[in-house]
Amino acid sequence: MKLFPIEAGNFKLDGGAMFGVVPKTLWSKTNPADQNNMIDIAARCLLIEEGGRLILIDNGMGSKQSEKFFGYYYPWGEFTLDNSLKQVGFHRDDITDVFLTHLHFDHCGGSIQWNKDHSGYETAFKNATYWSNKDHWEWATQPNRREQASFLKENILPIHESGQLKFTSLPESDFIKQSELGFGIFFANGHTDKQMIPHIIVDDRTFVFMADLLPTAGHLPLPFVMGYDTRPLLTMPEKEKLLNLAADHHYYLILEHDAHNEIITVKHTEKGVRLDQRFTFNELFN
Repeated sequence: MKLFPIEAGNFKLDGGAMFGVVPKTLWSKTNPADQNNMIDIAARCLLIEEGGRLILIDNGMGSKQSEKFFGYYYPWGEFTLDNSLKQVGFHRDDITDVFLTHLHFDHCGGSIQWNKDHSGYETAFKNATYWSNKDHWEWATQPNRREQASFLKENILPIHESGQLKFTSLPESDFIKQSELGFGIFFANGHTDKQMIPHIIVDDRTFVFMADLLPTAGHLPLPFVMGYDTRPLLTMPEKEKLLNLAADHHYYLILEHDAHNEIITVKHTEKGVRLDQRFTFNELFN
């Protein structure tokens, strides 16, 4: 099994929204803001090569939205999903499975593209099976008002209409279950209902793709919870549970939204679980 980072593009988000009730004087130490209070954000996806399968976990915002839409998020840098795939020797048509941790636009927007010839939406990975889970799909297609702006119909409904959608089975408990794709899933409900956190074992090392349960290394302290979370008081024990496991068993945590830290490990301290080491994919896999 091989893992590759797929950088789908950098953008910026409001630092206050990213850290909720935590004062700027605290969060700005790890995530400095610009003059507009915006902080650097990545859309770091993960490609898993295993046997005859190429599994892409999340796919960023995509490129089909309007200039006005992207203007809210201050895109920066040169990363694109297609270029990132090309750098590791693949094309989007090679992808066999697209695993979506959840259906917020910055995680699934690249799933769908606009077909100029046919004037309609189509799946961007024509040979792939798309994976979600039934509970989260219903949550996203019948959105609450708080999350409605994050669940864009044009990112979601065409997946179902294509016939390429499958649901992974839900767990009998709240712990990690084995998925149909060969890796474990931890289901977290604080950020959004039934967000899926993959646990991937490579050569006896466990890599956890943290999605929005731990967006950046700056979110390690338990109260540092995003204002976007629908159930912040649930995020904290979910994060605590996973971080304790990570510290106990030396998990490698892949950070989807941290523009400056790709992978971290954590350790127990008197103040709780905190940062131990930082790694790049090249350091761990080359």
